[in-house]
Amino acid sequence: MKPSAELPLPTPGAAGGGPAAPPPSADDTGSRALSESLRVSFVILRVILMALVVVFLASGFFRLKSQENAVILRFGKPIGEGDKALLGPGAHWSFPEPIDKVERISVSGVQLASSSIGWYATTPEMEAAKVEPEPPPALNPERDGYVLTGDANIVHVRATLRYRITDADALRNVFDFVNARVFVTNALNNALYWAAAQMSVDAVLRTNVTGFREKVLEGVTNLVNRQQLGITVEQCDVRDLIPPRQLKEQFKAVVDAGLTQDTAQKVALKEANTALSNARADARARINAGETDRNGLVKSVQADAQRFSDLLPEYLANSNLFVQLRQSETLQRVMTNVQDKLFLPSRADGKPRELRLLLNREPVKPTVEVTRTSEH
Repeated sequence: MKPSAELPLPTPGAAGGGPAAPPPSADDTGSRALSESLRVSFVILRVILMALVVVFLASGFFRLKSQENAVILRFGKPIGEGDKALLGPGAHWSFPEPIDKVERISVSGVQLASSSIGWYATTPEMEAAKVEPEPPPALNPERDGYVLTGDANIVHVRATLRYRITDADALRNVFDFVNARVFVTNALNNALYWAAAQMSVDAVLRTNVTGFREKVLEGVTNLVNRQQLGITVEQCDVRDLIPPRQLKEQFKAVVDAGLTQDTAQKVALKEANTALSNARADARARINAGETDRNGLVKSVQADAQRFSDLLPEYLANSNLFVQLRQSETLQRVMTNVQDKLFLPSRADGKPRELRLLLNREPVKPTVEVTRTSEH
């Protein structure tokens, strides 16, 4: 093979007329180029590594909101003991994972726990589109959830629990439970089972829905306190409450019959209240009339008694004269409008008198005065 380029001719030495330096070889030129490239590469690599270290350390900064606390776990163990391990709101720094791990705790913020243990099988896509899946011919316990009422009927129900983590139990909520939210959800599920078992299906679905909601809240509060979950229950919402879809028409018929019964009961109760009100008003009117008559009679008797008391001295002073005066007054009052008056006083000697009356006598002819007019 021929060389691609001819080697340069040697030149005379620059000084002293000595021998000329040997020309550089192709291997020396490649080595210098490789060395220069490696030096530049190491400089770039050093800069990149330093930048990565800066980014790595800067990624450890985090900020907690006003409703948040946090605990730094270094290789799984908290940094600090007791309340010192709990970080408050503000800016903080920790080594990025996997060295440190920041566990955020929302102490004053409201958290949610949802229960669908009593709901039929569906998908998030159907829920978003508000599409109800076609009910199967029979309920499948492997797919569909439900709760049993006290009279052994099936009801579908979903609920949501709003709660807060208390400040005193914030660390315990993180370290004593693998997932505290799961325990809260289980407490809500058990409360739904317990509340449904305390009531009949008619009460749960129709007549006492408010009472069922109150029992669910009571049950979940008792379980939270008994298990010491370190939370405060804010609100418990029973979002959906329906009968089995396979018996929808039958339950609708029962509900309609119950509504008819309620309407009839309300009408009957209204009529009963009206009749009772009328009876009470009539009784009150009769009582008032009786009270009025009683008061009038009492006053009349009191007036008669007072009059007799006033006349008693006159009677005691002269009884015969008193009797004659009273008799005369009575006869005068009785015979005021009588045409013919006959008065037969008692004899002084006490013997009876003989009274003869002329019956069927001729009526007295009225006297007619005829006025004659003189002629002039």
